[in-house]
Amino acid sequence: MDYEKKRSPWKQFLSTVGAGVIGSALTLGVVFNTNLAPATSQNASGVQAENTQSYNIEQTSAKSAPLSLSDMVEQASSAIVGVVKYQSSGNRFAQKVEDVQSGTGSGVIYKVDGNDAYVITNNHVIDGAQKIEVSLESGDTTTAELIGQDALSDLAVLKIDAKYAKSVLEFGDSDALRAGDPVVAIGNPLGLEFSRTVTQGIVSAVDRTINVETAAGAWELNVIQTDAAINPGNSGGALLNAAGELIGINSLKIAQGGVEGLGFAIPSNEVLPLVDEITKKGSVERPYIGVGLANLNEVPAEFVQHLPDSVEGGAMIVSVDPESAAGKAGIKEQDIITEINGTAVKNSTELRKYLYSKLKVGDKASFTIYREADKITIDLTLTSNKK
Repeated sequence: MDYEKKRSPWKQFLSTVGAGVIGSALTLGVVFNTNLAPATSQNASGVQAENTQSYNIEQTSAKSAPLSLSDMVEQASSAIVGVVKYQSSGNRFAQKVEDVQSGTGSGVIYKVDGNDAYVITNNHVIDGAQKIEVSLESGDTTTAELIGQDALSDLAVLKIDAKYAKSVLEFGDSDALRAGDPVVAIGNPLGLEFSRTVTQGIVSAVDRTINVETAAGAWELNVIQTDAAINPGNSGGALLNAAGELIGINSLKIAQGGVEGLGFAIPSNEVLPLVDEITKKGSVERPYIGVGLANLNEVPAEFVQHLPDSVEGGAMIVSVDPESAAGKAGIKEQDIITEINGTAVKNSTELRKYLYSKLKVGDKASFTIYREADKITIDLTLTSNKK
């Protein structure tokens, strides 16, 4: 009886945390500083040679001759598509359940291989879709197959029949960007009614890090900042350099009163290896330790009353998969992680960041943990999130 009384507040806390648990099942992995791309030669535009050889349509390099802005946009626009998400309406007891449009976004045709063409878009554009439809520049529409998605990088890859791909966009080198470089954003702001809208601006900053909420939890996303207008519906569209090369996938915009000219794109040099892995494997392999986390500063004081005053940050374990590496190693609910391999982590995002950038599947990790007032160390081997 006393045990149940003691546990009751903890259960109430867990129910409050609910969907807000940061890292829900912590499927963690290398998003940045990764080496996922195969060791293949690249052409001058940064496109992998194996991809270039597989294209069955004529490509014209924007670098072969200077183009006016309007010529560049005209060439690029045929590779920009609209992406429409459909979800089921009604309930499972209804006699007829129909798919209804539940959101629109943009996408980029980046590769043709045989009879298939591949489209990059944002994960949040298609997440939860029962059906996905792609709208082409010609006005044609076709159903797309979801090849794979990755919530943390906010990327997804679709496949359509190659007959719909009149052109593809070549990847540029996002690492070569400097603040002040001219850029163009193309997408479908506010829906397909304004399809392939072109906005022009400059690179406002490179290597920005912004906090975002993804379907897999909180994360710090590395982005290009631009003042080119990016609105709802532009998500998944292209950010192009002056040569007409794809140097970013438009993903985010700060949209609030009094804020203008803050658009963000995922850099092409991070997009390319991730979409390559998604295309080949259907997902991005990430280390899995098997815990759910909450930031220490979000935990009610009654659950940290025995913690030494010297501990100023960390991540509390709120759930453990008993069959995971963490479960088998003896990590328990209410344990507080303060260090990984000797590196301090102030919150769950820092914990993720370390695992993503420093470790990979199969590596050993040493966790410094406080269990009430006791400081302990637990070692485990990181496993894969792929079952």
